[in-house]
Amino acid sequence: MKKEMVTLIETFDNPKPERDYEIVIECPEFTCLCPKTGQPDFASITIAYIPDTLCIELKSLKLYIWSYRNEGAFHEAVANKILDDLVWACKPRSMKITADFNLRGGIHTTVIAEYKK
Repeated sequence: MKKEMVTLIETFDNPKPERDYEIVIECPEFTCLCPKTGQPDFASITIAYIPDTLCIELKSLKLYIWSYRNEGAFHEAVANKILDDLVWACKPRSMKITADFNLRGGIHTTVIAEYKK
């Protein structure tokens, strides 16, 4: 993942920073490439977070997610990289990334990565 894409994740001020509330974002059309075969891997990425002072702007998130389409990455690396990048961008109180990859070769993989402030 190119570092310049991380800087493209935009944020906006949390309209209710004094309250804990959860934002859940579903990205059902995630695609990356298998680093071993070069074949596409498809997944549904769910981002659940409790914002602190910043929220993630959705269009920039979409572009960030799309940037993985030509990147080779293992499932475990993808989930953790997305978590690291989004935590860096919005500094939430907590965040959970669930990467639910489609069945491939008879194996279904779900990777869950979490952050707590």
